[in-house]
Parts: sequence; C-alpha cells; structure tokens
Amino acid sequence: MKYQIMTGILFTLLQKRKVSAGELAAKYDVSVRSIYRYIDEMTVSGIPIDVFRGQNGGVYISDAFKLPKGLLTRDEYQKAVGAMLAMNEQLQDDALSSAVSKLTAEMKSEKQDLSLTGNILVDSGAWGDAHRFSERLSLMERAIEERESLDIDYSSRSGERTQRRILPHLLVYKQNIWYVYAYCMLRKQFRLFKLGRIRTALKTGETFERIPFRREDIPLTFWHSEENSVFARFEIFEKALPFAEEWLGVDNVQKQGERYFAEVTLPDDESLVGKILSAGEGFKVVSPESLVSRVKEAAENIAKTYQADASFI
Repeated sequence: MKYQIMTGILFTLLQKRKVSAGELAAKYDVSVRSIYRYIDEMTVSGIPIDVFRGQNGGVYISDAFKLPKGLLTRDEYQKAVGAMLAMNEQLQDDALSSAVSKLTAEMKSEKQDLSLTGNILVDSGAWGDAHRFSERLSLMERAIEERESLDIDYSSRSGERTQRRILPHLLVYKQNIWYVYAYCMLRKQFRLFKLGRIRTALKTGETFERIPFRREDIPLTFWHSEENSVFARFEIFEKALPFAEEWLGVDNVQKQGERYFAEVTLPDDESLVGKILSAGEGFKVVSPESLVSRVKEAAENIAKTYQADASFI
C-alpha cells in the first residue's frame, strides 16, 4: 500500500506540480505525518520533491523534472500506457489521464541533452545529476523564448530560501557557471540567479512583455568586486598542472626555475576553498595567509570527519 501511495503522490505532482500535504493526506486517507515520511523516502531515492512551509507553501516538484530516460524500455512504455488507458476507461481519473499524456510525450521527445547554436555545441549535463541540471537549463531557455514567468524556490549564498516570481530574459554562462538574468518581482529589479541554487522552478502559465535592458547593465564583473574577491598566489606541482591551467588559465601559470606559480584574482565565495582542496596535494596556496588558514582548517575538519567515522568501525 505504501508504494502505491508513493506512486500516486508522484503522478499527482506530475499533474499539478504543487499541492498541500493536507490534500495528499485526504486523497490517500493517511495522516499528514505519513505523507511527509513518504516524501522523505522519495527524495532519498532521487526524486526532486521539495517542501516549503508557510504562506503559499506546499509540496511541489519542478517543471524541469521528467521521468529519467531508460526508466522503461520502449516495449515496457507501450504496455504501461496500454494498461493505464484501459484502467482510465473505467475510472475516468484526471491524474491518470495526465500521466498517460506525459508518458506518451516522453516516448516521442527522447533525445540527447545537447544544444547546438551556430558553430557551438554545448552539453549542458552535469556529472551524476541524471540530466536534472540539463532539464532545468532547457526549462529556462523555453521560458525565455516563450516569455513565460516562473515561480522559483531559490537558496541564497547564506542558505536563506525564498520563493520568487521571475521574468527570465537571458541565460548567462560565466566561468563555467550558468545564470539566468531575470526581473525579480519580489525585489522589483533585474537580478542574476545562479541556476545551481534554483531548487525548483514552476511555470505559471502567464506571459510577460520583455523589459528593455542594456548589456552593460548585466553585472558580469561582480565576481571580482572588492567585497567578494581575493588576490592569491599558488605553487603548482606537475601532477596538478592540468587542473591549474584549466581553472586559472594557461596565461596565469608561469614557470619559475623548476617550479610553477600562478597569481590571480578569484571570486572569494563559498566554493573557493572546496575548489582548491579538489586539486589535492599538488596545489598549494602561498598567499594570502588568511586563505592559507581557511584551506588548512577545512582540510583538518575533513580529516576529523573520517577519523570520527573510523571510531564506529
């Protein structure tokens, strides 16, 4: 019974995209606590369901989410759709009709997550994300093309979650990171939203008139503002040379005697220390001392985590 309810929750969300826990509890005749427990199990299994409490909150799944490719073979798809059509003849259920439509559309629209523009080929998928980021990027591109507003659940750099309605105007790709330049109805101004921080995006069905803006209005230099940048010097060993050249640029890596060094201004955000640590022992911060201390502290904390795990063995 539990798995039938979980399947029902998934198809209900695929149809409506957003419902309250109370609605789901009433529909499946279980407690609200049980609904939250089922949702927790579904999110652990990889289904991107979000819960936002408070005014205008609810249980929802992003419009960017699709059933994963390869979930069913073509024959299994056809048999499943046939069985659901036969069942719907008896039940005449709106959610079931919607599910049949989605499965049928999924069969027709299978394609690689590659976009080709002019002479540039972009594979927008990320490692291990089951194409979720690609689907989110495609959703943003369609919303810009069709001038449709989106409701997003956004996490700021500090971890604060807010729900906003945005009018997406432009996709921006900067330093291997995708952003959407959109008019934020909450702040009443244009903002750059990092796609990786958009937890959920829901189509509103409402279109908008594009708001004129100039390219120079887009804050493309915010990565190197004084408030959030650091001038750093690195010593690079042979084993980390490819990593350094790809990240910092070959022009910034210089050979001095038998050693390699790089001096560069970098965005000093929450990802900087992690990026440095990902290079391993072949990449060393020389200055500033404050960055050296942060990297050392992070490395020590990682070591403590593994030591704590070992104590349970």
